Amino acid sequence: MLNRDHRSRLHIFGGATHTLSTSHHILPLVYGDPERDILSSITVGQENSGPIKLYYEDHGTGKPVVLIHGWPLSSASWEKQVLDLLKAGNRVIAYDRRGFGQSSKPATGYDYDTFAEDLHKLVTELDLRDFGLVGFSMGGGEVARYLGKYGSDRVSQAVFISAVPPFLLKTADNPEGVDAGAFEGIKAGIAADRPAFLSQFLSDFFNVDVFRGKQITDQAVQLNWNIAAAASPTGTLDCVTAFSSTDFRNDLKRIDVPTLVIHGTADRIVPFPVSARRMPEFVKGCKLITIEDAPHGLIWTHASKINPELAHFLS
Repeated sequence: MLNRDHRSRLHIFGGATHTLSTSHHILPLVYGDPERDILSSITVGQENSGPIKLYYEDHGTGKPVVLIHGWPLSSASWEKQVLDLLKAGNRVIAYDRRGFGQSSKPATGYDYDTFAEDLHKLVTELDLRDFGLVGFSMGGGEVARYLGKYGSDRVSQAVFISAVPPFLLKTADNPEGVDAGAFEGIKAGIAADRPAFLSQFLSDFFNVDVFRGKQITDQAVQLNWNIAAAASPTGTLDCVTAFSSTDFRNDLKRIDVPTLVIHGTADRIVPFPVSARRMPEFVKGCKLITIEDAPHGLIWTHASKINPELAHFLS
């Protein structure tokens, strides 16, 4: 997504490039047949002759937890958290945002009001109450907008991990933000060669130059590339505008439930100074946990540190 240092306009386009192994073919991993009816899904809208469906998984019993994934991935990115939350005795619901994973891939609706409405429809359909709402990266925007728009009657806790709020774009009243040119660079990279863009993006997503062979493998990066490559090109592009230009500050001020914020200090995608460090200003009483030297994709690389904090907070 971005970096405050604009010497190279965008961190993911600058610096050293670390090429992943190409000794094997990398093929898009498409989950399911988009033409078939998805069993674990709800219909949230209609586009021309086809319904817009959200795919979700609902496992376990106990206190419900809803997981909202980041860009441009899917609910599969929560693999390490789902396992531990189930062990902790939670009911875990993870869904794919429209345009991503196994959900429908419409040409419209890639804005946070629509995303929050989609989430509200899922929560209502499953009749969830007293649930924890957890958002990673772009998913933190859904957490903020949902609570700002629908309130916390059903929600018991909120969690933001490597999340985009409060407001990423640099404006006259948000001088701490990131220059618009950085986001235009992202969109230009996607439009020019989305698969190539994703490779470099994921390298910086996981800080592969630092953690490769230790806390991230080529196979794990490839899996994430496969998921991202199978996403809607339209959704991938339009979401950049959504997560960069949406101002969540007023949404955050309406949050009245216990809130946990987790962020890595070496995040190259959503830098800590423009995001998590500012959260206590808008969410009074929130708990901020920084993971030293952790990258943006710390739900994989630093799961052993994050998961106990997450399970304890949600309990």
